[in-house]
Amino acid sequence: MKTILCLIATLAFPISARADQEAARLAELDAFWAEVSRTVKEGDFAGYSATCHPEAVLVTGTKKQSYPLAQALVRWKKEFDDTKSGVRESSAAFRFSQRLGDATTAHETGLLLYSFRQGDGEMKHEYVHLEALLLKKGDGWKIIMEYQKAPATEAEWKALE
Repeated sequence: MKTILCLIATLAFPISARADQEAARLAELDAFWAEVSRTVKEGDFAGYSATCHPEAVLVTGTKKQSYPLAQALVRWKKEFDDTKSGVRESSAAFRFSQRLGDATTAHETGLLLYSFRQGDGEMKHEYVHLEALLLKKGDGWKIIMEYQKAPATEAEWKALE
């Protein structure tokens, strides 16, 4: 009986250690996405840019295009500036259906909810199917590929609660 208990404890420890490592990895990734959300809400363009790997790629399923994320950043800068100045209100939230990876890589699948209002206009909500590849380097997690696959629905968003 003692031998069986020792065997169970020996087998359970690596599983427990892996679960702890995975929980820590997911906590780091949650902090990454919280930082992305913060930068969008505050219009912090430099902060948002810092979450992106310099060679990151943006893929858009609706436009059937793939190009350097740096090009998209140039296009998005005005929205960040408008948000920072108070002319625009913006937010980004994320929910995930699948989170794969190891200590230095992540493949995140889920939904992005991007909400915005220009001036006194109506708040608009864009739900987007999203996949993201991230790498962890010395300065933390960086997105290396953002794939905005297709429009999503509010019902799909709520299903991931």
